[in-house]
Amino acid sequence: MDFLEIAKSRYSVRDYKETKVEREKLEKILTAARVAPTAANKQPVRLIVVQEKEGLEKIGKAANIYGAPLAIIVCSEHTQAWTRPFDKKNTVDIDASILTDHMMMEAADLGLGSVWICYFKPDVIRQEFKLPDTLEPVNILAIGYADGSPADPDRHASQRIPLDELVHYEKL
Repeated sequence: MDFLEIAKSRYSVRDYKETKVEREKLEKILTAARVAPTAANKQPVRLIVVQEKEGLEKIGKAANIYGAPLAIIVCSEHTQAWTRPFDKKNTVDIDASILTDHMMMEAADLGLGSVWICYFKPDVIRQEFKLPDTLEPVNILAIGYADGSPADPDRHASQRIPLDELVHYEKL
C-alpha cells in the first residue's frame, strides 16, 4: 500500500479483538518510532510498552484503551528536548507527536488498528509506572486488531476542510 492509501484507510479504533500483537509487528512499530525525526536529533522521547494484564490494568486506572491488547505510553524527557532560542519554544511535545504518528502509521501498514489517546490522567500514569519527575506522559497509543467494520477511506472528502481552505500559498 502506498502512504496516502495507508493514511486514508487508517482510523481511530475503539473496539479490539483479544488477539495479541505479534512480537515481529511490535518490533516494526517500535523501529518506526526509533527512526522518527526529532528536533536537533535530541531524541527526548521514551516509550513504555504495556501488553501484560497487570500493566494494562494500571493504564485502565487512568484511561480507556478500548480493550486493546497493547498500549504504548509516549513520554517526553523535558531535560533533553531542544528549545528554539528565539522564543524558548520547547519542542518536546512535537517530537513525541512525530514518534506517535510514525508508530500509528506503521501499525496501519501492518494491518493493525490504533487510537491516539490524550484523554487520560497523567498523575495516575506517573504513579502507576513510577515515572521520574522529568518524564511526562504525553499520550497513549492503543494498538491491536480492530473488531468491527473499518472506516470508509473516502470519508475525508466530507470530514475534512477542503484543500483550498487548508493551504495558502505565499500569504494567508
